[in-house]
Parts: sequence; structure tokens; C-alpha cells
Amino acid sequence: MRRHSLQGKLAAVLVLAVAAGVALGVLLGRGFDDVWTAGAVALLIALPFVLGLARWLIEPVALLLRGLTGLVDSYRDGDFSISLATDRRDELGDLTAAHNQLGSTLREQRQGLVQRELLLDTVVQNTPVALVLTDEGNRVAYANLAARHLFNEGRAMNGHDFTVILDSCPEALRTAVASGEDALFGVEIDGAEEMYHVSGRAFRLTSQPHRLLLFRRMTRELSRQEVATWKKLIRVISHELNNSLAPISSLAHSGAELARRGDLARVGSVFGSIGERARHLHGFIDGYATFAKLPTPRLEKVGWRDFVDSLQEHGPFVIDGPVPDGQGRFDRAQLEQVLINLLRNAHESGSPTEAVSVSVQKVSADWRIEVRDAGPGMSEQVLANALLPFYSTKRSGTGLGLALAREIIEAHGGRITLGNREGGGLRVMLSLPD
Repeated sequence: MRRHSLQGKLAAVLVLAVAAGVALGVLLGRGFDDVWTAGAVALLIALPFVLGLARWLIEPVALLLRGLTGLVDSYRDGDFSISLATDRRDELGDLTAAHNQLGSTLREQRQGLVQRELLLDTVVQNTPVALVLTDEGNRVAYANLAARHLFNEGRAMNGHDFTVILDSCPEALRTAVASGEDALFGVEIDGAEEMYHVSGRAFRLTSQPHRLLLFRRMTRELSRQEVATWKKLIRVISHELNNSLAPISSLAHSGAELARRGDLARVGSVFGSIGERARHLHGFIDGYATFAKLPTPRLEKVGWRDFVDSLQEHGPFVIDGPVPDGQGRFDRAQLEQVLINLLRNAHESGSPTEAVSVSVQKVSADWRIEVRDAGPGMSEQVLANALLPFYSTKRSGTGLGLALAREIIEAHGGRITLGNREGGGLRVMLSLPD
């Protein structure tokens, strides 16, 4: 199909206008002595023709430009369903086709976004995790179905003040949210207590500060974990009781036999062995009682130099780097107990005494304490389970040392992590808030 450019059409108009002017000038030039006068008369006669022809050409162009302007306005409003029909085969026709193709592409992208948003909203709305998004003024910007049932009896929460909603909630829930940290709490739902885990994260959305709160029901998981923990505890205690009671029973029988025979000289040693086994059993039970009755930390300001100096009285170690002049805020007795246990483990690992070191430094808003040794380190499996209660790789271990350390550090609002050193040995890092 033949293509006519807009420039060609305009050039044709100008050529026709010039030709008409020249023809009229020739014709009229015969009746006028002055050639300029004849030209002016010819131009005046040809001007309506030229204007009419130009209007004939420009009017469709102006109409098409108005259509393209409306099309752009529709795109700005988010409506990509409109397109323009034209049979022009020039530059304006190409521009119209490009606009139509752009609208089609934007329409397909919009449909894809809508489908993804619908899928995401369906997933979020039907997840069992209660999700609440609040803005800078603590007003609810988004809440899924689980959150509406947990906080507002299934009613919508968007736009409501989350503080007002929390006022009508159980105290345990309010306390967990107010703490600003990950926490477990229990609430009564339909006459049964349910355990929840709350976690919160702050971030910026559309350049505005927001906070996302996630409430996950943990009742079943905790129940299964509790049963597994009790089974493991029973196995550990049963094993330790059998290891102590079996020798005690045997020694008691031997003592009775020696007494029947009148061999009183050996009876004393038998009773001594029974007492030793009883003391071991008492120490074992006392360790579990200490773990179960760990008191709440009594936080106080403690100078790091004084604390490290007093720690050296309990065993040898190397101070790695300068000790800060500042003060930490922690329970001195409990943190001292943690570090004494860690240093004992470091020495028992077979590490040379001069390779056991302690460092204290300020990292961002936390204090970081590291205990390092040059022993064999831990396997991946041991590292994954070392902080769990009752887990031990020692034949005579109770599995409470690192678990007790973790309990104490987390009660301070901190964290404990273990890792193998590149050059060999173990590194235990304690992080405490300032």
C-alpha cells in the first residue's frame, strides 16, 4: 500500500499554490503594465484556494492530535483500555500506532500486577499468622483476617487507632506488644489458653515510617516441643538415677554382707562410696533445680575493667585487646557465672591455657564479649544443638551449662552465638544491650 508522508503533502500544497500564482500572474500580466501589481492580484486570487487546501490537510491532523492528548490523559489516570483508530499512512499514523502499542503493553502489565496483587492479598488474608501494619501515628494501615479475629472480633481495623484496640485486649498481649521485642504470651480464646509469638519490625513504606507486627499461634508447636523436652528430660534423669542408684544398691548389699560376716573394717569404705554417689546425685538434681529457678536479672551499672579483673580470679585467660573504660548494665553475679562456665569449657576442650582469651568491645549499641579457645571446635550437628537444654557430648555432662548461659543472656535482652574459628578452636560471642 502506498505511503504518503505529511511532508510530501505539505510540499504538494506549496507547489500547487506557486503554480496557481504563476499561472494567474501570466494570465493577468497581460492586462497590467506593472508585473508586481499582476503578482499581487494573482496572490490575492489564489490565497483562498491555498487556505482551503491547508485547512483540508490540517483539520484531520488537529483532530488526531486531540485524540492523542486524550489518550495520554487516560494513561495518566490509569486507564489503558482506550486506543485510537486511524487509516493514516504517514508519520502521524506511525505515532498513533505507537501509542496504541504502548497502551496495549501497559494494559497487559497492569493486568499482571492486578493478578499478582490479588494472589498476594489472598495468601496474606488466609494465612494463620495475624498481621497488623501500623503507620507513624499508630493507626492500622492493614490487618488480615486472622488479625481482625484476634483483636476486633472479625471487624475491619483499617484506619483505627491500634492503641485504642489494644486497650480492650488481655494484659499479656498488651505487655508483649509494648515490649517492642519478640515475645511469647498466652491469651484465652473460646475458653482455652492459646500461646502466641509476637515479632515486630520497623521499616519505611512510601517514604513514611511503618511497623509490622506478626502474631503466630504457637500452641501446637509448643505442646509438641514440650512433650519432646519432657521425654528427653525423663531419659536423662532416668539414666543418671540408674547410674547412681545401681552402685548404691550394690554397695548396700555388699555392706550388709560384710556386716553379717563381721568384717567391719571394710564396711566404712562401703559407706564412703555410698555417700560419694549420693553427693553426685544431689549435685545433679541441684543443677536442674538451679536452671528451673533462675531468678530475674538484677541489672546494675558495672565497670568493665573491674569486672574483667575480678573474673581473672576464677581462672587463667588472656585479655584480647584493651578493656573499655565504660560501664555495662547487667546482673554481675549471673554474667560472671556464664563466663566462668565458658572459660571452664574452653580449658576442658584441650586448648592451651595461653590460647584461652576474652575480649570486650562496643559494637554499635551493644556490648560484645567473646571467649575463644584453640581446641578442636564443634561439628555442625553439635553447634546446632549445643544451646539446647540437656544436650551434652560429655559422658558426665548434664547438658545445662550452655543452656543456662543462653537463658541468662536472653533474660538480659541479649544473644549468645557459637562458631568455629578459622584457625581452629571455638568462639562464643555474647551480645548485651547497652
